[in-house]
Amino acid sequence: MAATDEHRTIAPIVGPDDPRRFTDSGIEVKQHYGEQDLPPELPERLGEPGQYPFTRGIHPDMYRRQLWTMRQYAGYASAKETNERYRYLLAHGSTGLSMAFDLPTQLGLDSDDPRCLGEVGRTGVAIDTIDDMRTAFDGIPLDQVSTSMTINAPASVLLALYELVGEEQGVPSAQLRGTTQNDILKEYIARGNFIYPPEGAIRLTTDLFAYCNERVPRWNTISISGYHFREKGCSAVQEVAFTLANGTAYVQAALDAGLEIDEFAPRLAFFFNCHNNVFQEVAKFRAARKMWAEIMRERFGAADERSWRLRFHTQTGGVTLTAQQPENNIVRVALQGFAAVCGGTQSLHTNGFDEALALPTERAAKIALRTQQIIGHESGAADTVDPFAGSYFVEALTDEIESRARELIAKVDDLGGSVQAIDFIKNEIEESAFGYHERYRIEQDIVVGVNKFVEDTPEVPDILRVDPDSERAQCERLREFKADRDQELVQRRLDQVRAAARGTENLLPPLRQALKDRCSMGEVCAAMRDVFGEYQPTF
Repeated sequence: MAATDEHRTIAPIVGPDDPRRFTDSGIEVKQHYGEQDLPPELPERLGEPGQYPFTRGIHPDMYRRQLWTMRQYAGYASAKETNERYRYLLAHGSTGLSMAFDLPTQLGLDSDDPRCLGEVGRTGVAIDTIDDMRTAFDGIPLDQVSTSMTINAPASVLLALYELVGEEQGVPSAQLRGTTQNDILKEYIARGNFIYPPEGAIRLTTDLFAYCNERVPRWNTISISGYHFREKGCSAVQEVAFTLANGTAYVQAALDAGLEIDEFAPRLAFFFNCHNNVFQEVAKFRAARKMWAEIMRERFGAADERSWRLRFHTQTGGVTLTAQQPENNIVRVALQGFAAVCGGTQSLHTNGFDEALALPTERAAKIALRTQQIIGHESGAADTVDPFAGSYFVEALTDEIESRARELIAKVDDLGGSVQAIDFIKNEIEESAFGYHERYRIEQDIVVGVNKFVEDTPEVPDILRVDPDSERAQCERLREFKADRDQELVQRRLDQVRAAARGTENLLPPLRQALKDRCSMGEVCAAMRDVFGEYQPTF
């Protein structure tokens, strides 16, 4: 087992004839488990559901009181079409909205920027102005839904637009519920949708913490994401370690900015991926909860029990979806959703079976939602808290994931924390991704319908196609918006944003005022770019 001794977070490449079995984190799976495999002092390590260290869940009754929030990641083309999809999902039983933005919006660029040609409305909805946000939520009462926004570098700008639309609906900011992903560190590491260098970007993150504490207290100010690390190719152990290391960096940044830990920590949230190995995924979630509780109480001295609780959203693994035999993905998503629920997630998005090919069709989105409803009402997973507790296998996996993740976090700490360890984390993920590919290539790992049980005739389902004319229409609406405003007031508001960026005041009030006075999203982001500069990655 030299390979796993050398690298304890990645499965070794041993070939398909080796009788051993490994998880993707390099944990060897024995043929059977017994009492001797349980970690010592198990009852004390576990605690009770709803009690420190929350291994068994953050609530004593979990889903017996209320099922998780059922979300579907949705948004494409224009705000009008996105609004129609939101209404469709809510009508079919979705209990929360998850807002997908197109690439220009994620990069803080208006749709009319020449760099955006061909990308407007492709991977999500284009939100350039307060008019777009207003249209996206037309007829959707913001005091009755929870909205998650997958947005990072411009997170503060999108939250401000959402807050303004809530005010127009007569909904006080204190009643708004939802999440801004707002996790810029994982963009530098795994995803690439950044704007500013870390100093300015993390200032925006902590300014949003402070702003929401005062004005939007029910809002989750950040969703610290391991999801994208797993999509990039990391293992389960790496996902836990790097996600919690980033969480630690955000907490330290907020403390350095003068915030009190128990004022902002209860609104921190997390975002994890879920893959097909049900047992490892359940163990991963349990280990992450325990580790975060100990980090917050022991390392940072948080006194409020709410600060110790790791609350998380789960999305099923996009990278596990296959374009070949796409209906097989329905089974994969069901397994992953079941694992997330058994692991104690607070919120869940299940992927459409056709998402390896395009954004999901209405049919695929409904099947994905129905999958959650079947898990919740028919599988029995919601009937008892932490249903895998006490399993020799799962308890041994939980302990092993925790041990290996702690080793990896210690390496990040030795480098000075996540910001200083960006290159190290990227290299670790790339090594894991290479291992995935090689194990698949030599058929050590089987992907049904792709490298085994292959069919000659490909299945091509009906897919969602974004009307190419939607980009032209969006740019025309933006042109009309910019023509119909007080240009001197716009320039004055943008100058105020630049002045705030050069100073130390909280950036959200001036950028919110700029948006209210009809500055566009891209203009506000550009004003901050003038001061902070742009991040230039090292390769």
